[in-house]
Amino acid sequence: MDDLATIAALRAGDEAVFAELVRRYQPMMLRVARMYVKTPGAAEEVVQETWLGVLRGLDRFEGRSSVKTWIFRILVNQAKTRGVRDQRVTPFASLEGDDGGAAVDPSRFEPGGWWAAHPGAWTQLPAERLESKETIAAVRDAIAELPARQQEVIVLRDLVGLDGAEVSENLGITEGNQRVLLHRARAKVRAALEGELT
Repeated sequence: MDDLATIAALRAGDEAVFAELVRRYQPMMLRVARMYVKTPGAAEEVVQETWLGVLRGLDRFEGRSSVKTWIFRILVNQAKTRGVRDQRVTPFASLEGDDGGAAVDPSRFEPGGWWAAHPGAWTQLPAERLESKETIAAVRDAIAELPARQQEVIVLRDLVGLDGAEVSENLGITEGNQRVLLHRARAKVRAALEGELT
């Protein structure tokens, strides 16, 4: 079902279409919400508020973005609002800008700019090791350590599966900025995982 048909069905009160959207997006939505709030319970509340926002906003959906992008924009707005409300004190480190620092440690390069030590290929590792609880926890921890904007971009791109244009629209940033933030985020997560996987 395309986006316009989905919205038309929702406006007509089709519960099966709504249930399908919940089934499809709820797990991803919980993961994204968890990046903004401190507890799983708060993330569940954010997702519930998002679904209410979707139902309340059906008449205002104009089709300028996909239904998925629209839902996740509502989610991010709800999660940010809840995160700010729940977090009365912001750690000073989280105010750091995203434009400082190298994406890859400069010591990994020769003076001419060539790699001194190439990143290891993970394709040779057994799938069980890549998908282990320890590796997944290390990825989550690495993402949690990223500056806020890098977290938002990597979660929306790599966990939710939005494309670059959708992420840019969702976060109100340029596509170039989105690419830089994603590159830095992925480089930092990869660097954190190298110790885990080598």
